Amino acid sequence: MHLRLSRNTRHGLTLLELMIVLIILVGLIAIVGPRLLGSQKKADIRTAQVQIGGLASSLKMYAVDMKSFPLTEEGLDVLISPPEDEALAKKWDGPYIEGGKLPNDPWGSSFQYEYVTDASASDGSGSNSTGASSDFPRIFSLGPDRQPGTSDDISNVPPSDDETDSGKSTKK
Repeated sequence: MHLRLSRNTRHGLTLLELMIVLIILVGLIAIVGPRLLGSQKKADIRTAQVQIGGLASSLKMYAVDMKSFPLTEEGLDVLISPPEDEALAKKWDGPYIEGGKLPNDPWGSSFQYEYVTDASASDGSGSNSTGASSDFPRIFSLGPDRQPGTSDDISNVPPSDDETDSGKSTKK
């Protein structure tokens, strides 16, 4: 005796099965999505901190050759192009940044630079309440809002007490 087993072969998914799969996927995206976006914000902040560290290292190499850090007015451009003064240009051994181009922060803005010397801090033209600000230049990113003096600014020098109290950072 031959028993025939009938097979019901299915070649696709029913509409109900597709809807269940879609509901599960949307639920997973709703749970995981915000965590991934928060990770991106942290990654951008960390990237800016690493870039600032790289610029600080380049400034140290520049200072070894030139015997001082560039003034605020000269900015970070001195890391990629020699000074116009021939005597200073002979000391310059750059570009001090690989690729010969200044990087932008993760939000597309240029990094800001300030150098307050002891002389300008003591005559009142600069603020110097953190011991490190007169010894080393301040390099900072304006952060995601691209506005100076806000709480999301990222810097190699922490804001001083009076800057924190007023909610402002040192102006560029």
